[in-house]
Amino acid sequence: MSEELLIRDVMVKPLTISKSAAITEALDKMLDEGADPLIVTNNGGVMGTISRKAIAETLGSRKSSVVAPAKIHVANKTDEDYTVAYPDQHADILVPLLQEYRIVVVLDNEHRLVGQVGPIDLLRVMRPDTVAEHVMQTAFTIRSDERVVHLRRRMIDENISKFIVMDDGEMQGIVTETDVAKAMKAFREIVEDKYQDHRIRNLLVKDIMTAPAITVDVDEDITAITDLIVKKSISSLPVTNNGKLVGLLTKQALISAL
Repeated sequence: MSEELLIRDVMVKPLTISKSAAITEALDKMLDEGADPLIVTNNGGVMGTISRKAIAETLGSRKSSVVAPAKIHVANKTDEDYTVAYPDQHADILVPLLQEYRIVVVLDNEHRLVGQVGPIDLLRVMRPDTVAEHVMQTAFTIRSDERVVHLRRRMIDENISKFIVMDDGEMQGIVTETDVAKAMKAFREIVEDKYQDHRIRNLLVKDIMTAPAITVDVDEDITAITDLIVKKSISSLPVTNNGKLVGLLTKQALISAL
């Protein structure tokens, strides 16, 4: 089926944000649209992308705590984690591109932005031929009573974007860079500047985690798992075996298995 597909058959409407917009506006749009990242534009041209991870790191940084979130512009946190393709190219080329980049920006022959393709878009039309056990990754865990400042430090130092929240062997939920970004935005908007440094140290993982976590069994059919990730537009699922956590299955791992 993929040999018959063109990129125009897979791409969706591009989700963009101006480089002059506030990062809080970018986060709100990501949450409303279920998107990550957004394409950053300047005068109609593509200049990069902005991710939830970048926003979480910015809003949680002590350096930015003296600046109102609404005054931090997207341009300050833009990266180039994207590549370019064209509508009439075969969809097969999307597989290696999305194994390396977060998003594929689709331009027409006059280099105008006309679409985008992300992992979820590709998984709607292509399915990996494997089993969960072969593509699941290590599930990193954290306690619910751990402080969010320590969570953030582990995310940055260990380059981990999501943790399963476990207390005494029992799964309590999942906490991701999205949860951190949402919490930091709300915290910065509610708490006065002079109290932020003290109050943020009292914020716990259980205050911001998503619970309960949606899980899948290690023996579940990979097509059903892929359908769930696509339907819910989620980035990862904890994998269990006889009720015990054994791994984490991400949409990126599914793309790597195509």
